[in-house]
Amino acid sequence: MAYADRDKTGENITALVITGLLIALLGWALISGLAAEGFKAIVKKVTTVDIKKDEPKKEPPPPPKKVAAAPPIVAPPTRINVNVSPPPVTTVTTPPPVAPVVPVIAPPGPVPAPPPPPPKFQPKGPQPKGAPGNWANSNDYPSGPMRREEQGVTRFRVTVGADGRVTSCDVTGSSGSSELDSTTCSLITRRGRFNPATNGEGQPVAGSWGSSVRWQIPKD
Repeated sequence: MAYADRDKTGENITALVITGLLIALLGWALISGLAAEGFKAIVKKVTTVDIKKDEPKKEPPPPPKKVAAAPPIVAPPTRINVNVSPPPVTTVTTPPPVAPVVPVIAPPGPVPAPPPPPPKFQPKGPQPKGAPGNWANSNDYPSGPMRREEQGVTRFRVTVGADGRVTSCDVTGSSGSSELDSTTCSLITRRGRFNPATNGEGQPVAGSWGSSVRWQIPKD
């Protein structure tokens, strides 16, 4: 081998070593770059949080409020001042003049109506004609009450018409026997005669008259 050949071999080895180093550096740089990019992607994925904005839920509209009825208008109570101070008293040495008394004249009252004229005649009630004791006597004693020995006094009142005749009879006091009472009114109505009653003009008018009949069983 020549010297020149030995020198070229050393240069070739050096070139190969340098080339290998360059290739190693390039590989390391490439690997380091890829590793850095991957690390950045991992960090970005870890640190990035996908936060979704919560949309508020739509609530249904509230029901319409009921309008309360307006309260009645009440007038405020009137304040009464109880502690009223008395009016000031003023002392006057000279009395005031006395006011003249004005007479009050009352209007004249209504004129009284004139009294009615006195009647021309004094009114009179009916007057019996004859003897009323004969209108019912012992001969008229009913047989039934006599047999039962019924006695007593029957009081009555009759109405006398303007012609002097008895128009009705009422028992005002019983004798205790209904048959004696009915007999009394029957006899007085049939036998009684009267002068009729008269009014203030002297004219005959209807009137009433009362009396009684004593029923007593005759002794033999």
